[in-house]
Amino acid sequence: MGDDLCSSKQVDAYIAAQRPHTRRAFEEQCACIRQAAHGVNEMMNYDIPACALVRGGKHDQQLMMAGYPPHVGFYPHPDVIEAFANRLVAYKFAKGSVQFPLNQPNPTALIAEMVKCRLSQLKR
Repeated sequence: MGDDLCSSKQVDAYIAAQRPHTRRAFEEQCACIRQAAHGVNEMMNYDIPACALVRGGKHDQQLMMAGYPPHVGFYPHPDVIEAFANRLVAYKFAKGSVQFPLNQPNPTALIAEMVKCRLSQLKR
């Protein structure tokens, strides 16, 4: 297991299997997560890319992403979604997830803020 989100062979294979727009969105999100949370541990969880914000982190200490034809699903944690609900109104979101459409620019600054928020929540 590597120290960067996108360094795992399984994660790389998942991303490589995506359509070009989805692959580009994943690559942007991976870079965002790496920049916001140095030293994350990557893995596959529930058959989708995940990164543990804490070494060996369990499900509630991970961020996950999944590719779909119209969007990339981002699963930061229900507490993060709640904290950012007023900034997610332009996107479809639910208790623990948000969908970033592939036909819109990837909101990398927002994603980075969400990652940092989850990191701060885990340090409490």
